[in-house]
Amino acid sequence: MTISTSIKKIILCASIVLTSYFLFSFFPKNTEQVTFKKIKKVLIFSKTNGFRHESIPTGIATIKKLGQENHFLVDATEDSLAINSKNLKQYQVILFLSASGNVLGEEQKVALQQFVKKGNGFVGIHSATNCEPDWDWYTKMIGGIFEGHPEPQNAKLIVVDHKHPSTKHLPEIWERKDEWYNFKYLNPSVKVLIKIDESSYKGGKHGNNHPLAWYHDYDGGRAFYTALGHSPESYSDPLFRQHLLGGITYAMGNRD
Repeated sequence: MTISTSIKKIILCASIVLTSYFLFSFFPKNTEQVTFKKIKKVLIFSKTNGFRHESIPTGIATIKKLGQENHFLVDATEDSLAINSKNLKQYQVILFLSASGNVLGEEQKVALQQFVKKGNGFVGIHSATNCEPDWDWYTKMIGGIFEGHPEPQNAKLIVVDHKHPSTKHLPEIWERKDEWYNFKYLNPSVKVLIKIDESSYKGGKHGNNHPLAWYHDYDGGRAFYTALGHSPESYSDPLFRQHLLGGITYAMGNRD
């Protein structure tokens, strides 16, 4: 064996040793320990068999933008048949955006119940409390049944819980214009986030205890509701957008 051949063998062995060192140094030894965080998904449902709010398209666009900015995916549909057990497996939150009237058949109702029972989240915006008013499970989950409202007007909102992600950014008194709902049923088990000062506007029917936003754990899952969001202009308000994002975040299971 020549000297040059020996040197080549030494260099080859050294290369193999160095390559092995770098492979074991920079790559995990147990590939099962490598996990990738699953991107969460929200399904917006905005079918109406009653009054239809002109703010729905703006609301959809706003929530999709919130998803892009905060790393979750958003789909939107008005097809009741999309609410089935197979399709809902891909989502962590279903959001009723000003849906109204009776919009679900019996199979869809079962699918929504199963979705919540599995630990997923529900978000209701504005007229979602005017949706499925005769379905007891739904009305207890969303927390109220719409009764009526006066004309949109300015009013003062009182934030009673600043620890929740949907309200921690809000001032103690939040003044804004919206369509202020009265309710013929309110679930006493919900945790109220925002009340309205009935002395600051005309048409309230609940006195000193008039809630407009709340949340609670329900039947294995989580539910958040806000009565705000009547007009397209609402969705350009940074405070309201953050309020929505916090509600969605809570429904996903994140409180921070």
